[in-house]
Amino acid sequence: MHFDGTQYVIGEPAAPTNGKPLFRPPYPLIETDPVFVVEGEACADALARLGLTAVTSGSASSVDATDWASLQGRSVCVWPDNDAPGAKCGHDAESTLRALGCTVDVLDVGKLNLPENGDCVDWLAAHSDATADDVRALAIKTPHKPIGNDTMIAGARIELRCGSDIPSVPVRWLWPDWLARGKLHILAGAPGTGKTTIALALAAAVTSGGHWPSGTSAPVGNVLIWSGEDDPADTILPRLRAAGADASRIFIVGDYCDGKDKRAFDPASDIDLLEQAAVRIGNVALLIADPVVSAVAGDSHMNTVVRRALQPIVDLASRLDAAVLGITHFSKGSAGKDPTERVTGSLAFGALPRVVLVTAKRKDADATADARLLARAKSNNGPDGGGFAYALEQVEHDGISTSVVRFGAALDGSAKELLGDAEADADNDAGEQRDAADWLREVLDAGPLPVKEVKRHADDSGFAWRSVQRAMRRAGVESKRDGFGQAATWRLASRATSATVAPFAPFAPDKKGGATGANGECDGANQADGMESIDL
Repeated sequence: MHFDGTQYVIGEPAAPTNGKPLFRPPYPLIETDPVFVVEGEACADALARLGLTAVTSGSASSVDATDWASLQGRSVCVWPDNDAPGAKCGHDAESTLRALGCTVDVLDVGKLNLPENGDCVDWLAAHSDATADDVRALAIKTPHKPIGNDTMIAGARIELRCGSDIPSVPVRWLWPDWLARGKLHILAGAPGTGKTTIALALAAAVTSGGHWPSGTSAPVGNVLIWSGEDDPADTILPRLRAAGADASRIFIVGDYCDGKDKRAFDPASDIDLLEQAAVRIGNVALLIADPVVSAVAGDSHMNTVVRRALQPIVDLASRLDAAVLGITHFSKGSAGKDPTERVTGSLAFGALPRVVLVTAKRKDADATADARLLARAKSNNGPDGGGFAYALEQVEHDGISTSVVRFGAALDGSAKELLGDAEADADNDAGEQRDAADWLREVLDAGPLPVKEVKRHADDSGFAWRSVQRAMRRAGVESKRDGFGQAATWRLASRATSATVAPFAPFAPDKKGGATGANGECDGANQADGMESIDL
Protein backbone atom coordinates (compact mmCIF):
# COMPACT_ATOMS: atom_id res chain seq x y z
CA MET A 1 0.00 0.00 0.00
CA HIS A 2 1.05 3.60 -0.38
CA PHE A 3 -0.22 7.05 0.58
CA ASP A 4 -1.41 8.96 -2.51
CA GLY A 5 -1.66 12.32 -0.75
CA THR A 6 -5.15 11.85 0.61
CA GLN A 7 -5.48 8.19 1.56
CA TYR A 8 -3.74 4.81 1.56
CA VAL A 9 -4.36 2.78 -1.60
CA ILE A 10 -3.41 -0.71 -2.71
CA GLY A 11 -0.46 -0.98 -5.10
CA GLU A 12 2.99 0.44 -5.67
CA PRO A 13 3.44 4.20 -5.89
CA ALA A 14 4.85 5.62 -9.10
CA ALA A 15 8.61 5.10 -9.30
CA PRO A 16 10.79 8.22 -9.01
CA THR A 17 12.36 9.45 -12.23
CA ASN A 18 15.79 8.11 -11.27
CA GLY A 19 14.44 4.69 -10.25
CA LYS A 20 13.26 2.99 -7.09
CA PRO A 21 15.33 3.34 -3.89
CA LEU A 22 17.62 0.57 -2.71
CA PHE A 23 16.42 -1.71 0.09
CA ARG A 24 18.62 -1.54 3.19
CA PRO A 25 17.87 -3.36 6.45
CA PRO A 26 17.19 -1.12 9.50
CA TYR A 27 20.76 -1.32 10.81
CA PRO A 28 23.39 1.44 11.01
CA LEU A 29 25.16 2.17 7.71
CA ILE A 30 28.85 1.51 8.38
CA GLU A 31 30.76 3.99 6.25
CA THR A 32 34.15 2.24 6.52
CA ASP A 33 32.98 -1.24 5.50
CA PRO A 34 32.39 -2.36 1.92
CA VAL A 35 28.73 -2.42 0.99
CA PHE A 36 27.51 -5.91 0.07
CA VAL A 37 25.10 -5.91 -2.88
CA VAL A 38 22.91 -9.01 -2.87
CA GLU A 39 19.78 -10.33 -4.57
CA GLY A 40 16.71 -10.21 -2.34
CA GLU A 41 15.75 -8.64 0.97
CA ALA A 42 16.32 -11.86 2.95
CA CYS A 43 19.98 -11.89 1.86
CA ALA A 44 20.44 -8.25 2.85
CA ASP A 45 18.89 -8.95 6.27
CA ALA A 46 21.12 -12.00 6.82
CA LEU A 47 24.35 -10.06 6.20
CA ALA A 48 23.16 -7.05 8.18
CA ARG A 49 22.63 -9.25 11.24
CA LEU A 50 26.38 -9.97 11.17
CA GLY A 51 27.10 -6.24 11.34
CA LEU A 52 27.78 -5.82 7.62
CA THR A 53 26.29 -3.13 5.41
CA ALA A 54 24.10 -4.79 2.79
CA VAL A 55 21.66 -3.50 0.16
CA THR A 56 19.56 -4.96 -2.65
CA SER A 57 17.59 -3.72 -5.63
CA GLY A 58 15.19 -6.61 -5.10
CA SER A 59 14.93 -9.25 -7.80
CA ALA A 60 17.47 -10.26 -10.45
CA SER A 61 15.68 -8.14 -13.05
CA SER A 62 15.41 -4.91 -11.05
CA VAL A 63 18.93 -3.49 -11.46
CA ASP A 64 18.01 -1.07 -14.25
CA ALA A 65 14.90 0.15 -12.39
CA THR A 66 16.84 1.16 -9.26
CA ASP A 67 18.53 4.38 -8.15
CA TRP A 68 22.08 3.43 -7.07
CA ALA A 69 23.33 6.99 -6.54
CA SER A 70 23.53 6.57 -2.75
CA LEU A 71 26.49 4.19 -3.26
CA GLN A 72 28.48 6.60 -5.42
CA GLY A 73 32.19 6.30 -4.75
CA ARG A 74 31.77 3.52 -2.17
CA SER A 75 33.70 0.26 -1.91
CA VAL A 76 31.22 -2.46 -2.98
CA CYS A 77 31.20 -6.26 -3.00
CA VAL A 78 28.60 -7.94 -5.21
CA TRP A 79 27.34 -11.39 -4.07
CA PRO A 80 25.28 -12.89 -6.92
CA ASP A 81 23.01 -15.91 -6.60
CA ASN A 82 24.37 -19.20 -7.95
CA ASP A 83 22.35 -19.30 -11.18
CA ALA A 84 22.24 -17.69 -14.61
CA PRO A 85 19.87 -14.83 -13.63
CA GLY A 86 22.06 -14.16 -10.60
CA ALA A 87 25.19 -13.97 -12.76
CA LYS A 88 23.49 -11.49 -15.11
CA CYS A 89 22.20 -9.47 -12.15
CA GLY A 90 25.71 -9.35 -10.67
CA HIS A 91 27.21 -8.28 -13.99
CA ASP A 92 24.59 -5.55 -14.48
CA ALA A 93 25.08 -4.27 -10.92
CA GLU A 94 28.86 -4.26 -11.37
CA SER A 95 28.62 -2.21 -14.58
CA THR A 96 26.20 0.27 -13.01
CA LEU A 97 28.30 0.72 -9.86
CA ARG A 98 31.59 1.14 -11.74
CA ALA A 99 29.92 3.91 -13.73
CA LEU A 100 29.25 5.62 -10.36
CA GLY A 101 32.94 5.52 -9.45
CA CYS A 102 32.60 2.59 -7.03
CA THR A 103 35.39 0.15 -6.24
CA VAL A 104 33.70 -3.14 -7.08
CA ASP A 105 34.59 -6.73 -6.14
CA VAL A 106 32.47 -9.70 -7.18
CA LEU A 107 32.33 -12.89 -5.14
CA ASP A 108 33.21 -16.02 -7.10
CA VAL A 109 30.18 -18.08 -6.08
CA GLY A 110 31.67 -21.07 -7.89
CA LYS A 111 34.17 -21.41 -5.03
CA LEU A 112 31.52 -21.35 -2.30
CA ASN A 113 30.07 -24.85 -2.87
CA LEU A 114 26.58 -23.42 -3.06
CA PRO A 115 23.63 -25.46 -4.32
CA GLU A 116 21.97 -24.50 -7.60
CA ASN A 117 20.15 -21.17 -7.05
CA GLY A 118 21.96 -20.84 -3.71
CA ASP A 119 22.62 -17.44 -2.14
CA CYS A 120 24.24 -15.93 0.94
CA VAL A 121 21.42 -17.22 3.18
CA ASP A 122 22.32 -20.77 2.11
CA TRP A 123 26.02 -20.13 2.70
CA LEU A 124 25.41 -18.76 6.19
CA ALA A 125 23.14 -21.72 6.99
CA ALA A 126 26.04 -24.04 6.11
CA HIS A 127 28.47 -21.89 8.13
CA SER A 128 26.46 -21.10 11.23
CA ASP A 129 29.49 -19.82 13.14
CA ALA A 130 30.60 -17.43 10.37
CA THR A 131 31.48 -13.86 11.35
CA ALA A 132 31.59 -10.63 9.40
CA ASP A 133 35.34 -11.11 8.93
CA ASP A 134 34.71 -14.58 7.47
CA VAL A 135 32.40 -13.05 4.88
CA ARG A 136 34.93 -10.34 3.98
CA ALA A 137 37.59 -13.00 3.49
CA LEU A 138 35.64 -14.97 0.91
CA ALA A 139 37.44 -15.50 -2.38
CA ILE A 140 36.55 -12.79 -4.90
CA LYS A 141 36.24 -13.19 -8.59
CA THR A 142 37.42 -9.79 -9.86
CA PRO A 143 39.44 -7.80 -7.30
CA HIS A 144 39.68 -4.11 -8.07
CA LYS A 145 43.44 -3.50 -8.14
CA PRO A 146 45.78 -1.36 -10.23
CA ILE A 147 46.31 -3.31 -13.45
CA GLY A 148 49.90 -4.47 -13.71
CA ASN A 149 51.80 -7.51 -14.87
CA ASP A 150 51.04 -9.27 -11.60
CA THR A 151 47.32 -8.51 -11.54
CA MET A 152 46.18 -9.17 -15.12
CA ILE A 153 43.08 -11.36 -15.36
CA ALA A 154 43.98 -14.54 -17.22
CA GLY A 155 42.60 -14.63 -20.78
CA ALA A 156 41.06 -11.14 -20.58
CA ARG A 157 42.20 -7.88 -22.14
CA ILE A 158 40.98 -4.60 -23.52
CA GLU A 159 41.89 -3.90 -27.12
CA LEU A 160 43.15 -0.41 -27.90
CA ARG A 161 43.42 0.82 -31.49
CA CYS A 162 45.84 3.58 -32.32
CA GLY A 163 44.28 6.39 -34.30
CA SER A 164 47.09 6.30 -36.87
CA ASP A 165 46.11 2.70 -37.70
CA ILE A 166 42.46 3.56 -38.41
CA PRO A 167 41.81 4.80 -41.97
CA SER A 168 39.23 7.51 -42.55
CA VAL A 169 36.34 6.30 -44.70
CA PRO A 170 33.16 8.03 -45.91
CA VAL A 171 29.70 7.01 -44.75
CA ARG A 172 28.33 4.34 -47.07
CA TRP A 173 24.78 5.23 -48.05
CA LEU A 174 22.05 2.83 -49.11
CA TRP A 175 19.77 5.80 -49.90
CA PRO A 176 22.03 8.87 -50.09
CA ASP A 177 21.58 11.12 -47.02
CA TRP A 178 18.59 9.07 -45.79
CA LEU A 179 19.57 5.44 -45.07
CA ALA A 180 23.17 4.64 -44.12
CA ARG A 181 24.70 1.17 -44.32
CA GLY A 182 25.74 -0.26 -40.97
CA LYS A 183 23.59 2.22 -38.99
CA LEU A 184 20.34 2.20 -37.01
CA HIS A 185 17.45 4.39 -38.18
CA ILE A 186 14.06 5.16 -36.63
CA LEU A 187 10.84 5.87 -38.55
CA ALA A 188 8.27 7.41 -36.18
CA GLY A 189 4.90 9.09 -36.56
CA ALA A 190 1.28 9.18 -35.50
CA PRO A 191 -0.91 6.10 -36.07
CA GLY A 192 -2.46 5.97 -39.51
CA THR A 193 0.35 7.75 -41.35
CA GLY A 194 1.46 4.58 -43.14
CA LYS A 195 4.87 4.03 -41.56
CA THR A 196 4.94 0.30 -42.30
CA THR A 197 3.79 0.90 -45.88
CA ILE A 198 6.65 3.39 -46.35
CA ALA A 199 9.17 0.90 -44.95
CA LEU A 200 7.89 -1.80 -47.30
CA ALA A 201 8.08 0.60 -50.26
CA LEU A 202 11.76 1.20 -49.43
CA ALA A 203 12.26 -2.56 -49.14
CA ALA A 204 10.65 -3.03 -52.55
CA ALA A 205 13.04 -0.49 -54.07
CA VAL A 206 16.04 -2.40 -52.66
CA THR A 207 14.91 -5.83 -53.84
CA SER A 208 14.02 -4.68 -57.35
CA GLY A 209 16.67 -2.01 -57.93
CA GLY A 210 13.87 0.54 -58.13
CA HIS A 211 13.93 4.24 -57.29
CA TRP A 212 14.04 6.06 -53.98
CA PRO A 213 11.55 8.89 -53.33
CA SER A 214 14.33 11.29 -54.37
CA GLY A 215 14.43 9.69 -57.84
CA THR A 216 17.86 8.05 -57.49
CA SER A 217 18.29 4.33 -58.15
CA ALA A 218 18.48 1.87 -55.28
CA PRO A 219 21.20 -0.81 -55.20
CA VAL A 220 19.89 -4.36 -55.42
CA GLY A 221 20.05 -6.35 -52.19
CA ASN A 222 18.20 -8.67 -49.86
CA VAL A 223 15.86 -7.50 -47.09
CA LEU A 224 15.13 -9.01 -43.65
CA ILE A 225 11.77 -8.13 -42.07
CA TRP A 226 11.09 -8.73 -38.40
CA SER A 227 7.43 -7.89 -37.72
CA GLY A 228 5.60 -8.37 -34.47
CA GLU A 229 2.28 -6.93 -35.65
CA ASP A 230 1.48 -7.72 -39.31
CA ASP A 231 0.86 -11.12 -40.88
CA PRO A 232 3.32 -11.88 -43.71
CA ALA A 233 0.73 -13.65 -45.90
CA ASP A 234 -2.18 -11.20 -45.86
CA THR A 235 -0.43 -7.89 -45.17
CA ILE A 236 3.34 -7.73 -45.66
CA LEU A 237 3.78 -9.67 -48.93
CA PRO A 238 0.68 -8.19 -50.67
CA ARG A 239 1.99 -4.67 -49.95
CA LEU A 240 5.48 -5.60 -51.12
CA ARG A 241 4.27 -7.18 -54.36
CA ALA A 242 2.00 -4.21 -55.08
CA ALA A 243 5.05 -1.97 -54.62
CA GLY A 244 7.00 -3.99 -57.19
CA ALA A 245 9.23 -5.97 -54.84
CA ASP A 246 11.16 -9.06 -55.85
CA ALA A 247 9.73 -11.45 -53.25
CA SER A 248 12.65 -13.86 -53.71
CA ARG A 249 14.84 -11.26 -51.98
CA ILE A 250 12.49 -10.81 -49.00
CA PHE A 251 13.12 -12.89 -45.86
CA ILE A 252 10.75 -12.82 -42.87
CA VAL A 253 12.34 -13.42 -39.45
CA GLY A 254 10.48 -16.33 -37.87
CA ASP A 255 10.61 -18.24 -34.60
CA TYR A 256 13.63 -19.65 -32.83
CA CYS A 257 13.71 -23.46 -32.85
CA ASP A 258 16.30 -25.96 -31.67
CA GLY A 259 14.70 -29.13 -33.01
CA LYS A 260 12.56 -29.62 -29.92
CA ASP A 261 11.14 -26.31 -28.78
CA LYS A 262 9.92 -23.28 -30.66
CA ARG A 263 9.49 -19.74 -29.36
CA ALA A 264 9.38 -16.18 -30.61
CA PHE A 265 12.61 -14.60 -31.85
CA ASP A 266 14.39 -12.72 -29.04
CA PRO A 267 17.03 -10.18 -30.16
CA ALA A 268 18.64 -10.25 -26.71
CA SER A 269 19.62 -13.91 -27.09
CA ASP A 270 19.12 -14.86 -30.74
CA ILE A 271 20.97 -12.11 -32.58
CA ASP A 272 23.97 -14.36 -33.32
CA LEU A 273 21.70 -16.95 -34.96
CA LEU A 274 20.03 -14.22 -37.00
CA GLU A 275 23.46 -13.03 -38.14
CA GLN A 276 24.38 -16.57 -39.20
CA ALA A 277 21.17 -16.82 -41.22
CA ALA A 278 21.81 -13.41 -42.80
CA VAL A 279 25.36 -14.39 -43.75
CA ARG A 280 24.03 -17.55 -45.44
CA ILE A 281 21.62 -15.42 -47.48
CA GLY A 282 24.27 -12.86 -48.31
CA ASN A 283 23.98 -9.26 -49.53
CA VAL A 284 21.52 -8.14 -46.82
CA ALA A 285 21.11 -4.41 -47.42
CA LEU A 286 18.13 -3.57 -45.20
CA LEU A 287 16.65 -4.93 -41.95
CA ILE A 288 13.19 -3.69 -40.88
CA ALA A 289 12.13 -4.05 -37.20
CA ASP A 290 8.41 -3.35 -36.78
CA PRO A 291 7.84 -2.25 -34.07
CA VAL A 292 11.34 -1.61 -32.78
CA VAL A 293 10.05 -1.44 -29.19
CA SER A 294 9.53 -5.23 -29.34
CA ALA A 295 13.32 -5.53 -29.16
CA VAL A 296 13.17 -4.14 -25.60
CA ALA A 297 12.32 -6.79 -23.02
CA GLY A 298 12.32 -4.39 -20.06
CA ASP A 299 10.89 -0.92 -19.43
CA SER A 300 10.99 0.89 -22.79
CA HIS A 301 10.90 4.25 -20.96
CA MET A 302 14.25 3.68 -19.22
CA ASN A 303 17.30 4.98 -21.06
CA THR A 304 19.76 2.29 -19.94
CA VAL A 305 17.31 -0.55 -20.68
CA VAL A 306 16.63 0.71 -24.22
CA ARG A 307 20.29 1.31 -25.01
CA ARG A 308 21.28 -2.14 -23.79
CA ALA A 309 18.44 -3.78 -25.75
CA LEU A 310 19.15 -1.95 -29.02
CA GLN A 311 22.95 -2.33 -28.92
CA PRO A 312 22.93 -5.91 -30.32
CA ILE A 313 20.89 -4.65 -33.29
CA VAL A 314 23.29 -1.73 -33.79
CA ASP A 315 26.23 -4.15 -33.74
CA LEU A 316 24.45 -6.48 -36.17
CA ALA A 317 23.89 -3.61 -38.61
CA SER A 318 27.60 -2.77 -38.50
CA ARG A 319 28.74 -6.36 -39.05
CA LEU A 320 26.28 -6.97 -41.93
CA ASP A 321 26.89 -3.50 -43.40
CA ALA A 322 23.11 -3.20 -43.61
CA ALA A 323 20.76 -0.32 -42.80
CA VAL A 324 18.39 -1.11 -39.92
CA LEU A 325 15.02 0.70 -39.94
CA GLY A 326 13.03 0.51 -36.70
CA ILE A 327 9.39 1.61 -36.75
CA THR A 328 7.62 3.20 -33.78
CA HIS A 329 4.99 5.79 -32.80
CA PHE A 330 4.88 9.36 -31.56
CA SER A 331 3.87 9.91 -27.95
CA LYS A 332 0.28 11.10 -27.55
CA GLY A 333 -0.18 14.83 -27.13
CA SER A 334 3.40 15.64 -28.18
CA ALA A 335 2.57 17.98 -31.07
CA GLY A 336 4.79 21.05 -31.13
CA LYS A 337 7.79 19.40 -29.47
CA ASP A 338 11.10 18.63 -31.15
CA PRO A 339 10.36 15.61 -33.40
CA THR A 340 13.14 13.45 -31.90
CA GLU A 341 11.62 14.02 -28.44
CA ARG A 342 8.20 12.90 -29.69
CA VAL A 343 9.35 9.32 -30.30
CA THR A 344 7.50 7.17 -27.79
CA GLY A 345 9.37 5.64 -24.87
CA SER A 346 12.88 6.50 -23.69
CA LEU A 347 14.83 9.36 -25.24
CA ALA A 348 17.32 6.67 -26.31
CA PHE A 349 14.94 5.79 -29.18
CA GLY A 350 15.74 9.20 -30.65
CA ALA A 351 19.36 9.50 -29.47
CA LEU A 352 20.87 6.11 -30.39
CA PRO A 353 19.82 5.99 -34.10
CA ARG A 354 22.01 7.93 -36.50
CA VAL A 355 18.98 9.02 -38.57
CA VAL A 356 15.42 9.70 -37.37
CA LEU A 357 12.63 9.95 -39.96
CA VAL A 358 9.13 11.16 -39.08
CA THR A 359 5.71 11.09 -40.73
CA ALA A 360 2.57 13.20 -40.38
CA LYS A 361 -0.83 13.80 -41.97
CA ARG A 362 -1.52 17.15 -43.59
CA LYS A 363 -4.04 18.84 -45.86
CA ASP A 364 -2.73 20.90 -48.74
CA ALA A 365 -4.62 24.07 -49.53
CA ASP A 366 -5.12 22.88 -53.12
CA ALA A 367 -5.88 19.26 -52.27
CA THR A 368 -9.24 17.72 -51.71
CA ALA A 369 -7.98 14.72 -49.76
CA ASP A 370 -5.62 14.27 -46.87
CA ALA A 371 -1.95 14.01 -47.84
CA ARG A 372 1.05 12.99 -45.78
CA LEU A 373 4.69 13.93 -45.41
CA LEU A 374 7.96 12.15 -44.64
CA ALA A 375 10.63 14.34 -43.05
CA ARG A 376 14.19 13.89 -41.81
CA ALA A 377 14.23 14.99 -38.16
CA LYS A 378 17.83 14.10 -37.37
CA SER A 379 20.95 12.86 -39.12
CA ASN A 380 24.32 12.44 -37.46
CA ASN A 381 25.92 11.46 -40.75
CA GLY A 382 24.32 13.85 -43.22
CA PRO A 383 22.04 16.86 -43.61
CA ASP A 384 18.98 17.47 -41.43
CA GLY A 385 15.61 18.65 -42.67
CA GLY A 386 13.79 18.20 -45.95
CA GLY A 387 11.19 15.64 -46.84
CA PHE A 388 8.72 14.29 -49.34
CA ALA A 389 4.97 14.46 -49.73
CA TYR A 390 3.23 11.13 -50.18
CA ALA A 391 -0.21 9.57 -50.33
CA LEU A 392 -1.53 6.14 -49.42
CA GLU A 393 -3.66 4.41 -52.04
CA GLN A 394 -5.79 1.29 -51.87
CA VAL A 395 -5.08 -0.92 -54.88
CA GLU A 396 -5.96 -4.43 -55.99
CA HIS A 397 -2.99 -6.66 -56.80
CA ASP A 398 -3.36 -10.32 -57.76
CA GLY A 399 -6.96 -10.15 -56.58
CA ILE A 400 -6.01 -8.88 -53.12
CA SER A 401 -6.87 -5.42 -51.83
CA THR A 402 -3.83 -3.77 -50.29
CA SER A 403 -2.17 -0.35 -49.85
CA VAL A 404 0.77 1.30 -51.55
CA VAL A 405 2.55 4.61 -51.05
CA ARG A 406 2.88 7.18 -53.84
CA PHE A 407 5.68 9.68 -53.22
CA GLY A 408 5.28 13.23 -54.44
CA ALA A 409 7.23 16.46 -54.43
CA ALA A 410 10.29 17.17 -52.31
CA LEU A 411 9.66 19.46 -49.32
CA ASP A 412 11.98 22.08 -47.84
CA GLY A 413 12.33 23.06 -44.19
CA SER A 414 13.14 21.46 -40.88
CA ALA A 415 11.13 18.51 -39.65
CA LYS A 416 9.68 20.62 -36.84
CA GLU A 417 8.55 23.27 -39.33
CA LEU A 418 7.06 20.71 -41.69
CA LEU A 419 5.22 18.92 -38.89
CA GLY A 420 4.13 22.24 -37.42
CA ASP A 421 2.62 23.32 -40.73
CA ALA A 422 0.73 20.03 -40.89
CA GLU A 423 -0.47 20.01 -37.29
CA ALA A 424 -0.93 23.65 -36.25
CA ASP A 425 -3.73 24.83 -38.58
CA ALA A 426 -7.08 24.63 -36.80
CA ASP A 427 -8.71 23.25 -39.95
CA ASN A 428 -6.17 20.45 -40.23
CA ASP A 429 -5.77 19.24 -36.65
CA ALA A 430 -8.87 17.10 -36.20
CA GLY A 431 -6.76 14.26 -34.87
CA GLU A 432 -5.04 16.53 -32.36
CA GLN A 433 -8.41 17.89 -31.26
CA ARG A 434 -9.78 14.37 -30.81
CA ASP A 435 -6.80 13.51 -28.61
CA ALA A 436 -7.20 16.74 -26.66
CA ALA A 437 -10.95 16.15 -26.23
CA ASP A 438 -10.39 12.62 -24.94
CA TRP A 439 -7.74 13.95 -22.57
CA LEU A 440 -10.05 16.73 -21.32
CA ARG A 441 -12.82 14.28 -20.52
CA GLU A 442 -10.41 12.15 -18.51
CA VAL A 443 -9.03 15.15 -16.58
CA LEU A 444 -12.45 16.57 -15.73
CA ASP A 445 -14.20 13.28 -15.08
CA ALA A 446 -13.42 13.53 -11.36
CA GLY A 447 -14.90 17.02 -11.11
CA PRO A 448 -14.45 20.69 -12.07
CA LEU A 449 -10.99 22.30 -12.17
CA PRO A 450 -9.84 25.91 -12.31
CA VAL A 451 -8.68 26.84 -15.80
CA LYS A 452 -5.13 27.46 -14.61
CA GLU A 453 -5.02 23.88 -13.29
CA VAL A 454 -6.29 22.52 -16.60
CA LYS A 455 -3.60 24.49 -18.41
CA ARG A 456 -0.91 23.19 -16.05
CA HIS A 457 -2.03 19.61 -16.70
CA ALA A 458 -2.11 20.30 -20.45
CA ASP A 459 1.48 21.60 -20.38
CA ASP A 460 2.59 18.54 -18.41
CA SER A 461 0.88 16.23 -20.90
CA GLY A 462 2.36 17.97 -23.94
CA PHE A 463 -0.86 19.46 -25.36
CA ALA A 464 -0.77 22.89 -26.96
CA TRP A 465 -3.12 25.13 -24.98
CA ARG A 466 -4.80 26.40 -28.12
CA SER A 467 -5.61 22.80 -29.13
CA VAL A 468 -7.16 22.19 -25.72
CA GLN A 469 -9.28 25.32 -26.04
CA ARG A 470 -10.50 24.27 -29.48
CA ALA A 471 -11.38 20.82 -28.12
CA MET A 472 -13.74 22.17 -25.42
CA ARG A 473 -16.96 21.83 -27.41
CA ARG A 474 -15.99 18.42 -28.79
CA ALA A 475 -15.35 17.22 -25.22
CA GLY A 476 -18.59 18.69 -23.85
CA VAL A 477 -16.79 21.07 -21.49
CA GLU A 478 -18.32 24.27 -20.19
CA SER A 479 -16.66 27.23 -18.51
CA LYS A 480 -18.16 28.89 -15.40
CA ARG A 481 -17.36 31.74 -13.04
CA ASP A 482 -18.87 31.54 -9.56
CA GLY A 483 -18.90 35.29 -9.16
CA PHE A 484 -17.53 38.59 -10.40
CA GLY A 485 -13.73 38.58 -10.40
CA GLN A 486 -13.56 34.84 -9.72
CA ALA A 487 -11.33 32.57 -11.82
CA ALA A 488 -13.03 30.47 -14.49
CA THR A 489 -13.68 26.80 -13.82
CA TRP A 490 -14.06 24.07 -16.43
CA ARG A 491 -16.41 21.14 -15.95
CA LEU A 492 -18.07 18.44 -18.03
CA ALA A 493 -21.56 19.46 -19.10
CA SER A 494 -22.79 15.93 -18.40
CA ARG A 495 -21.55 16.30 -14.82
CA ALA A 496 -23.40 19.58 -14.50
CA THR A 497 -26.56 17.90 -15.77
CA SER A 498 -26.48 15.22 -13.10
CA ALA A 499 -25.36 17.51 -10.29
CA THR A 500 -27.81 18.00 -7.44
CA VAL A 501 -25.54 19.74 -4.99
CA ALA A 502 -27.20 22.56 -3.01
CA PRO A 503 -27.36 25.48 -2.55
CA PHE A 504 -26.92 26.55 -6.17
CA ALA A 505 -30.10 27.79 -7.84
CA PRO A 506 -30.83 27.34 -11.55
CA PHE A 507 -29.14 29.96 -13.69
CA ALA A 508 -31.36 32.54 -15.35
CA PRO A 509 -30.97 33.58 -18.98
CA ASP A 510 -28.28 36.19 -19.44
CA LYS A 511 -28.69 39.58 -21.08
CA LYS A 512 -27.76 38.16 -24.48
CA GLY A 513 -30.53 35.65 -24.35
CA GLY A 514 -28.30 32.64 -23.74
CA ALA A 515 -28.86 30.37 -20.80
CA THR A 516 -26.85 28.00 -18.69
CA GLY A 517 -28.86 25.85 -16.37
CA ALA A 518 -29.39 22.35 -15.14
CA ASN A 519 -29.47 21.06 -18.71
CA GLY A 520 -25.73 21.73 -18.94
CA GLU A 521 -25.93 23.96 -22.04
CA CYS A 522 -23.51 26.85 -22.26
CA ASP A 523 -23.93 29.96 -24.35
CA GLY A 524 -21.26 31.35 -26.68
CA ALA A 525 -20.27 34.10 -24.23
CA ASN A 526 -19.50 31.57 -21.52
CA GLN A 527 -17.47 29.47 -23.95
CA ALA A 528 -15.52 32.52 -25.02
CA ASP A 529 -15.01 33.35 -21.37
CA GLY A 530 -13.29 29.98 -20.88
CA MET A 531 -11.27 30.22 -24.08
CA GLU A 532 -10.21 33.85 -24.26
CA SER A 533 -10.42 35.55 -20.86
CA ILE A 534 -8.52 33.14 -18.68
CA ASP A 535 -7.11 34.16 -15.32
CA LEU A 536 -3.76 32.43 -15.01
